[in-house]
Amino acid sequence: MTSRLSRLALTFAALLLTGVLQASSTSAQSPPLKKVRIAMGARVINIAYPWLTMPRPLGYWKEEGLDVEVLAVGGSLEAIQQLVAGNADFAQVNSGVVVQGNANNNLPLRSVMLNTVNDWSVVTFEDGPIKSMKDFKGKSIGVPALSTGGMPLLKELLLRNGLTPDKDVSIVAVGFGPQAYQAIKSDNVQGLMFFQAAIAGFENAGGKFRYFHGDDWRQQPDFSLVTTQKVLEGDPKMVQSIVRGAAKGAVFSLANPDCTRRVHWKTWPDTKPSGAPEETLAKWDLNNLGAQQKGMVEAYALSGGKLWGAYTPAEYDVLQDFLLRASLIKQKLPNDKLVVTTPGFFEGANNFDRTAIEQQAKACAGY
Repeated sequence: MTSRLSRLALTFAALLLTGVLQASSTSAQSPPLKKVRIAMGARVINIAYPWLTMPRPLGYWKEEGLDVEVLAVGGSLEAIQQLVAGNADFAQVNSGVVVQGNANNNLPLRSVMLNTVNDWSVVTFEDGPIKSMKDFKGKSIGVPALSTGGMPLLKELLLRNGLTPDKDVSIVAVGFGPQAYQAIKSDNVQGLMFFQAAIAGFENAGGKFRYFHGDDWRQQPDFSLVTTQKVLEGDPKMVQSIVRGAAKGAVFSLANPDCTRRVHWKTWPDTKPSGAPEETLAKWDLNNLGAQQKGMVEAYALSGGKLWGAYTPAEYDVLQDFLLRASLIKQKLPNDKLVVTTPGFFEGANNFDRTAIEQQAKACAGY
């Protein structure tokens, strides 16, 4: 009898211990990842956005407890519309749209990461008849979309050269990639107004161009990651985590551009270029990436060369001066109405081991 009771007691203890272990295992499981959506002001998620394309496959955002979806939605205005409507938590847009949204529509948009300087240019064929901006009178210039953030730049550049937009010069939406290049190649337009990574794609296709741009464009902030004041106040830790993951992606891409290409092709195989040998395709995409990286490095240097994504007041002063000259805003705004002002925000977003990220990129394990 005593032996039987002992066995029952041991069985009960074992069951109890199993239940405790199961409960402990359940409580030790990681919490579910927080879903975050980023609306990107572009039509294609191509290799030219490494701060947005690298963090997910490399696990940088997952390490922060985030499940991030990047959506190509069109131009900068479409991305802002998705953000304001609550369909996205962030928007990747031109900085000018941020200023105009705040100044003209009282939208509480806040830039939380500067990605590139303004590297837009008007290009025309090098061996063509157009030698200056004034020569575009009676001609057409193609843009990605009429809602693109580059439109204010183009219009102000035309006005500076004595040309009235849509009167002296037609502005035509030509899309992106081969479609845009075909527009100038077939003489449907005589110039293209695009950012440098896109122009690199046209050069990959054989184009040799003459460039035009405003004197102060390279001192202006351009591509920026933006959120609303509501999101920033509601979950500042999440916002900082997004920027930290994006900063890691930028560091990774600069440490090993070719590994960045391999990661991108494996993750987004549909965006891999086609129509040429593999070696040529790789060269094309590395040209596109290199063009964007130049603007990334210039933006990093513009903000002091210490913190990825950081802003300085002078950068937005230059941009607001331009928008004021172009009559796109009626008055300048205080810079704290345009950027994140949380103390230590960018220091926290850059709190990671850069050397470890660079070593990971150089090893390129799994790719």
